[in-house]
Amino acid sequence: MESFWRMFCGESGCSGNPYCSYDFKFLKDPSSCINHFLILCIHVLLVIMISSITMFHKPSPLKKQHHHGQSYSRLQLVSAIANGSLGLVHLISGFWFLDENLRKTRTVFPLDWWFLEFIQGLSWLFVGLTMSLRVKQLPRTWLRLISVLIFLISGILCALSLFYAVSSRGISLKVVLDVLSFGGAISLLLCSYKESKHRDFEGEENYESLYMPLNDESMSNSIDSDSVSSVTLFSGAGIFSWMSFWWLNPLMKRGKQKTLQEQDIPKLREADRAESCYFQFQEQLNKQKMKEQSAQQPSLLKTIIMCHWKEILISGFFALLKVITLSCGPLLLNSFILVAEGNESFKHEGYVLAISLVITKIIESLSQRQWYFRTRLIGLKVRSLLIAAIYQKQLRLSNAARLVHSGGEIMNYVNVDAYRIGEFPYWFHQTWTTSVQLCIALVVLFRAVGLATFASLAVILLTVLCNTPLAKLQHKFQRKLMVAQDERLKATSEALVNMKVLKLYAWETNFRNAIERLRNVELKRLSVVQLRKAYSNFLFWASPVLVSAASFGACYLLGVPLHANNVFTFVATLRLVQDPIRTIPDVIGVVIQAKVAFSRILKFLEAPELDSQSFRKKHFSENMRGSISIKSAEFSWEGNGSKPTLKNINLEVRAGQNVAICGEVGSGKSTLLAAILREVLITRGTIEVYGKFAYVSQTAWIQTGTIRDNILFGSAMDAEKYQETLHRSSLMKDLELFPHGDLTEIGERGVNLSGGQKQRIQLARALYQNADIYLLDDPFSAVDAHTATNLFNVISNFFTSVFTNCNHWFIALSRMKNGFEILQDYIMEGLAGKTVLLVTHQVDFLPAFDSVLLMAEGKILQAAPYHHLLNSSKEFQDLVQAHKETAGSDRLVDATSSSNRLAHNPGEIRKTYVENQLETSRGERDQLIKQEEREEGDRGLKPYLQYLNQNKGYLYFSVAALSHLSFVIGQTLQNWWMADKVDDSNVSTLHLIVVYLLIGFASTFFLLIRSLVAVALGLQSSKSMFLQLLNSLFHAPVSFYDSTPLGRILSRVSSDLSIVDLDVPFSLVFAVGATNTCYANLIVLAVITWQVLCVSIPMVYIAIRLQSYYFATAKELMRMNGTTKSYVANHLAESVAGAATIRAFEEEHRFFMKNLDLIDVNASPFFHSFAANEWLMLRLETISAVVFAAAALSMVVLPPGTFTSGFIGMALSYGLSLNSSLVFAIQNQCTVANQIISVERLNQYMNIASEAPEIIQENRPPPNWPIKGKVQIHNLQIRYRESAPLVLRGITCTFEGGHKIGIVGRTGSGKSTLIGALFRLVEPAGGRIIVDGIDISSIGLHDLRSRFGIIPQDPTLFNGTVRYNLDPFSHHSDHDIWQVLGKCQLLEVVKEKEGGLESSVVEAGANWSMGQRQLFCLGRALLRRSKILVLDEATASIDNATDLILQKTIRTEFADCTVITVAHRIPTVMDCTKVAAISDGELVEYDEPMNLMKQEGSLFGQLVKEYWSHFQSAESH
Repeated sequence: MESFWRMFCGESGCSGNPYCSYDFKFLKDPSSCINHFLILCIHVLLVIMISSITMFHKPSPLKKQHHHGQSYSRLQLVSAIANGSLGLVHLISGFWFLDENLRKTRTVFPLDWWFLEFIQGLSWLFVGLTMSLRVKQLPRTWLRLISVLIFLISGILCALSLFYAVSSRGISLKVVLDVLSFGGAISLLLCSYKESKHRDFEGEENYESLYMPLNDESMSNSIDSDSVSSVTLFSGAGIFSWMSFWWLNPLMKRGKQKTLQEQDIPKLREADRAESCYFQFQEQLNKQKMKEQSAQQPSLLKTIIMCHWKEILISGFFALLKVITLSCGPLLLNSFILVAEGNESFKHEGYVLAISLVITKIIESLSQRQWYFRTRLIGLKVRSLLIAAIYQKQLRLSNAARLVHSGGEIMNYVNVDAYRIGEFPYWFHQTWTTSVQLCIALVVLFRAVGLATFASLAVILLTVLCNTPLAKLQHKFQRKLMVAQDERLKATSEALVNMKVLKLYAWETNFRNAIERLRNVELKRLSVVQLRKAYSNFLFWASPVLVSAASFGACYLLGVPLHANNVFTFVATLRLVQDPIRTIPDVIGVVIQAKVAFSRILKFLEAPELDSQSFRKKHFSENMRGSISIKSAEFSWEGNGSKPTLKNINLEVRAGQNVAICGEVGSGKSTLLAAILREVLITRGTIEVYGKFAYVSQTAWIQTGTIRDNILFGSAMDAEKYQETLHRSSLMKDLELFPHGDLTEIGERGVNLSGGQKQRIQLARALYQNADIYLLDDPFSAVDAHTATNLFNVISNFFTSVFTNCNHWFIALSRMKNGFEILQDYIMEGLAGKTVLLVTHQVDFLPAFDSVLLMAEGKILQAAPYHHLLNSSKEFQDLVQAHKETAGSDRLVDATSSSNRLAHNPGEIRKTYVENQLETSRGERDQLIKQEEREEGDRGLKPYLQYLNQNKGYLYFSVAALSHLSFVIGQTLQNWWMADKVDDSNVSTLHLIVVYLLIGFASTFFLLIRSLVAVALGLQSSKSMFLQLLNSLFHAPVSFYDSTPLGRILSRVSSDLSIVDLDVPFSLVFAVGATNTCYANLIVLAVITWQVLCVSIPMVYIAIRLQSYYFATAKELMRMNGTTKSYVANHLAESVAGAATIRAFEEEHRFFMKNLDLIDVNASPFFHSFAANEWLMLRLETISAVVFAAAALSMVVLPPGTFTSGFIGMALSYGLSLNSSLVFAIQNQCTVANQIISVERLNQYMNIASEAPEIIQENRPPPNWPIKGKVQIHNLQIRYRESAPLVLRGITCTFEGGHKIGIVGRTGSGKSTLIGALFRLVEPAGGRIIVDGIDISSIGLHDLRSRFGIIPQDPTLFNGTVRYNLDPFSHHSDHDIWQVLGKCQLLEVVKEKEGGLESSVVEAGANWSMGQRQLFCLGRALLRRSKILVLDEATASIDNATDLILQKTIRTEFADCTVITVAHRIPTVMDCTKVAAISDGELVEYDEPMNLMKQEGSLFGQLVKEYWSHFQSAESH
């Protein structure tokens, strides 16, 4: 050190020690060396600060625009000239002093004069000119802070120089320059304040002038400007702002003033958005591929690290800085105790040490906050890119891969696995900083206790070695837990999706029990994982006690003397490293969870994909547009060439050709369309497609959203074209019935639409697209005859309108005399322009097609025009004959031809459009899908009490809290004993150590109790909460599922439940324990240095107020994080279900971009949540630093001997760990406060308004009820919600026992609602239904539904086996099941399967055709043999031949039963005893079919005429 001062001050300066002395009296001498050195340091710091601001601060786009061509004010110029001149003077004087040195000594030494002037000159030039001329571009806070600092420093130096000049009666150049510098500082201060105020005013004015014209010109520009202004302030924050989290202040203030809403949360900056993260990841992945040039996929982990290596290094630097500053504490404490004992190295050393302690604490705090914030941000970005990658992958996933990765599992990858990986970067640096901290601690310990340190090292190594097998077991069981979680979630997801069907079959109890069994397996594995975690926690929490025992025992054996300075250096070091040591189990747990999650996601991302682009030609001649060519091709769903699904397919479809595809159930019709879409793997041959697709799937896929959104499907709005599409899709009447027209919100999977309405919306979606090839997979099976014919005509008309004038089209249409003429002429004309492939079971439409494909057993038997096929193919003749028999022409012979239908003219369409535009201005009241509920404001202890109220939770929690409190008291007593007796000569070293260790070992016993009880608390609470949640969901009415997107429920039973299972119990116990530790530290400080109470009490009050201020915003942010997570889950669930449709329309990019937007919507509240956490921590750490400084200064200021060295050591060791204990306490409090939001969210669905009881013991029906099957309906009124209009309006009729009742009506008339009322899916708003003398509202739901049989409108199969799908309760023998399979035409198909009755049925029955699924539903009804059977459009998706056999089977098997049939095919109800015709929710007629046909103006007669008209068209050909 002396050599440095000689180099700086010179020999003469240091020989007598007048200049380089540490005595502060020399500071007032402007020519003293110490004065020069301090001034030099200050100027260097100023230059660094202003350089950092200039480099890191990015001015907003608005500022950049106004920067060009700006003029400087007079004040700016004066300040720049004054400070520039001052800098030049300093530089010139510096060169002059250097020249003097070189002439006199021929060296540059000493440095003090010339180097000081030189640095000052550069400083004034750079700082003065930069701040004067760039005042409008620099951040105002920083600008003012630096100008005030310069003013204060210059003022102090000026005052000192003037004082010295007066006292010494002499003026030097240094004094003159100091006075001039003060003048320059004043001009700089005025400039920064006045110009920044002027900038604010000018900015507002310019903002208005700049954006006002844009608002007039275009709305999109306005939106852009809004989006720029709503980006998080972090994007433009300067160094001071991001170090102190000042940029978060406006949001925190807003959160305190009002309840935050989603629109209040700023967007993420560009670099942190999912789009940037994902495309950066893709770019890096492509670089890795090019670099490695191998067929093997590059390492995903390596790619992610390469994307974020800069952020990882920067956060690593802050982590290292934190460890270094933390490790300085014990060394400074050692020096402090020596000073307290009177061993002062230099005067005022106590003050220097106290200030040094505080400075190290502040640096430690700043670096730790940046470390945590930046790693959280990395985790957020990694999570976003993984969710994006998973979503992108599921859009391309092959069918074979979908069998392995179900929809529930994909949901788990996003909600659980990506979340766990996103948490890992936060813990990543802990993996090495803990090791570095331990190494530094061992060095410090070696200085304190010498060779006894090796005993500490041995115990630490032993602890780590003991934990190694635990970690391996943890990894093994964590993987098993995730598999169990997948199984449970898959079953839960399947049950939730099909809840309506489960209720109709009364299977809820069975499925609920199955899920409970899977949950029990999951809980067993969870208990193992949590117990391993508890043991690991105990081991590491107890390790400081074990280290103390080993070290002090070694000290006794080695004869190392124990004094206050080395004992409390040891204790302080141990207290500082115990927190990182205690987090080792958490780090291990997070690493294991992340590793398991990463391997699962990696397996998914490496799954096989569809090759959907290679066959679709992008560049071709116009005459090829719309053509399809398949040559000698074989296709397989499973990707197995040895078992093709379609065999030897040869198909040539010319541009503009219309092809119908028909055949029996399971013949491969839908598979052929899927093959053309390239959804099925081609194993042999070639396929080429020219043009763009429009696709209508057999199972309607409807998105949550408005009807308009579903029809437009991403296309631009063309008003006239849109209205024409609505007319052609027969949707106009439906829209009139909806409360908000085409802006009515559709529930998930179209739950508030009838089957026909769903299909017509699908058809409208296809018609609106200007595609080249239209693939229609039996779209008319779910609509009535009139609508089917109308739609069929409309499709034809649409294609014609593409090429002919619209007015000519309307004139031509108005001249048509009946449906047959429309069918004939417009099929021939309309399909000339576009290529159409239609799968249909309705023979009526076939004559109008250019070609008909007849399929059987996966082969095309014949392809020819209708007449040719009718003459040449026996199989086709059988098909047509079956249709004639099904149609029942003998019963319809008296029907007249169909009545004419008036077309809509263009004037009507335009008028309707104007009316609809007026309707769009209506509010969105009474929409089905409501905004997701979330709690608001501070709910205090309520969510915690909800958690603890489960299964003796209070008892477990109380024991855990008291155990930890006992542990903390034990530790404090341990150190108190050491502080009091360490320098007591009456207490031997052995006695001192033995008592110390006994107290320590006793306290660890309480640790073990705490750890085990925490596991019990978690398991019991999780078990209880899940059972309540499951019961609530299974007892919820169908209306709940109609209005609640599946994603909302799944996010709760996946991610929220996972947090409650794994995280909440330990976080809750740790939060209480860490708070106890923090208060213990404060109490120890207050007891030893009671003087600190005058500072600590106000500081504690401020800390509590700060925490309250923080929670106002943080709770809302975390709640929004939960609700916005549901958006991502819901969009994913819908996309998984509609992946084929999305790919067919080539809308993958739009859906992917929407997914990216939703990820950002979810990421923004999470980002601001963890930023708010660091905001709070920084301020609380500053408070703890102030308290610690007060304690340290009180020890320095008070007279020597006030405190013994032992208690000084104890106080300072507790003071040093106050920062970390406060952080640990608040961090755990914030963590549990954030995680308890998951308990809130689960609780929202634990108390859903329930359906009626399953069983009412005092009012159970007889075992053989119903005996006759007589159904009496009295004035039945139904509405779906309290505020909704009546759907059924007073229906009264009687279905006699054993009668066959047909229910007919237009699509959406209320037929399916009547069936829902019979099963009490919705309770009557008025009236009642009596079955065999019992009012169905008076008995339990299970008793009601289990006595009825139903074949539902949507055929549903469950994941499992054939047997399980027919008889889930195992009530029937194999013989019974095989008999039933024979009766419902499935015997041969099932026998061909390898497993027979045990052959697999995958999720949603995807490996069986739609028709086969309906046959399975028939099989269930045959097995149940109920006295009342309901057929809800049960044969809509099967061919006529199969339908004919099934009708005979039903007539035979249910001859003495009441059969209620809802059908679109009129022949299905022609042999019914009576027919009920429903229109707009009212029963308009109820009589025998033949009587109704004879009535004038009969609705049933009209439906028969419509059906008969297009049936005759097929027969005549």
